[in-house]
Amino acid sequence: MTSTNLPAYCFYKVFDPEPPKVMTFDQHYLLYSAQGGIRLEAEDRYWILPPSRAAWIPAGTSIKIELTHRVTCCSILYDTDFINSNILQCQVLAMPTYAREMILHTRRWGPNQEILSDHAKQFFITLSGVCSELAQEPSEVWLPKGQTEAMRRALEFTQNHLGDKKSFAEIAAASCMSERSLTRIFTQETGLTWGQMQRRMRMIRAMELLGTSEDQIVNVALDVGYDSISAFNRAFKDFSKVTPSEFRNRLSQLT
Repeated sequence: MTSTNLPAYCFYKVFDPEPPKVMTFDQHYLLYSAQGGIRLEAEDRYWILPPSRAAWIPAGTSIKIELTHRVTCCSILYDTDFINSNILQCQVLAMPTYAREMILHTRRWGPNQEILSDHAKQFFITLSGVCSELAQEPSEVWLPKGQTEAMRRALEFTQNHLGDKKSFAEIAAASCMSERSLTRIFTQETGLTWGQMQRRMRMIRAMELLGTSEDQIVNVALDVGYDSISAFNRAFKDFSKVTPSEFRNRLSQLT
């Protein structure tokens, strides 16, 4: 990204798909996906950044970014001396309409500005405060990396078979573990049961599909393992607070 002495600025760009890239920023980095989905790897987790979500990445955090589809990014970078951020770890934030509008509003203050007006400075500060408030209820669109080889195999096998309705016994066999042992390490390493983790994987994958494809919602439901559209709608709304149709419709409102 462009080097600048501005205390804060917006970096708006359309990116084509590209392989994973490891990056570290000296500034606090607010990465907003206006269109398309982004995959992040930071700390001990994999993060999915679907459209309408934003990731707050504290300065100095090493992240791996993967773009599997064409993506429109609206990023904001903050000098660490400009704001006092209380977000100490990478978090994905669910951005309500007003917050998304604020992010897109900052496009007028790009890295090529010579100076930043007092109005612009206050706007950036206010937006950082909004992010701090939203970070109190982060979006749970993350998956653990797995601390042990057995857990990594279990997570990968589950992720690769979301639509196949694999049983827990099959997951355990693929992980070369007994069901009892796998149950224990799932709880120890993730704080979730395998069923809860599978459901999260399905919802995250559904968000990706709804944001990056034009598939009918019933096909998205089938792809992530739901035979009943009503059951899929209930699960999706419980996870994201909106129905699949509402989620997709909101994506077209702000770009």
